[in-house]
Amino acid sequence: MGLQGPEFEGILLVDKPSGITSHDIVDRLRRKLKMKKIGHAGTLDPLATGLMIMLIGKATKVSQFLISLDKSYEGTFKLGVETDSQDSDGNVLEEKAIPEALSEENIRDAMKEFLGDQYQTPPMFSAKKVDGVPLYKMARKGKTVEREPRFIRINGLSLQEWSVPFGHFVMDCSKGTYVRTVFHDLGQNLGCGGHLTALRRTKINDFSIDGVNTLQEIEKMGKGEFQSLLIPVREAVPAHVL
Repeated sequence: MGLQGPEFEGILLVDKPSGITSHDIVDRLRRKLKMKKIGHAGTLDPLATGLMIMLIGKATKVSQFLISLDKSYEGTFKLGVETDSQDSDGNVLEEKAIPEALSEENIRDAMKEFLGDQYQTPPMFSAKKVDGVPLYKMARKGKTVEREPRFIRINGLSLQEWSVPFGHFVMDCSKGTYVRTVFHDLGQNLGCGGHLTALRRTKINDFSIDGVNTLQEIEKMGKGEFQSLLIPVREAVPAHVL
């Protein structure tokens, strides 16, 4: 359902479905609202679902503040298989047997090593640009280039369930953290490889996924219902940011 009328303004929370890009969300909202000034405050990979902060109209001016907020996730990883994208959307590079002696306690201990301040190297399959070219475009051509590690912080990482070869986790981290890279590296540290199989963003600072509408639900809304979802910018960011 397309909407006509004056431009909308505010912050819109969306529950992203799996299988589409963050820019697809922007495009679909632009078509619905018939306006171009729409952005987001932090991407999610196509595989991932969950909370996205969409910026409508003049709300795009506060994107840098909202992008900088800490984030929370839950998801699933698989040990014993390494992929080129570090998640289940990629091609399998190597398969290894999971050590029979590997226990939940071993995995939890290995996770503790990822806590705190650190530098993380972005994966080749990412939107980060080198010399103006997105890394994923180079990766699709089989190229690998040097990437500058960037500072991140992991505030919490815990194993919720382990059923060989899958583990379910929850994680709290800073902006710019590649969650799939954490589980690729975890698999490396455990000696058997690993990759991310599912990811859901549940929180961005004080914004929670609870009760947030899906993109499909939002696309069916009329003007009044849609307007009621918009959070005024002044309610979402500190006064000094405005």
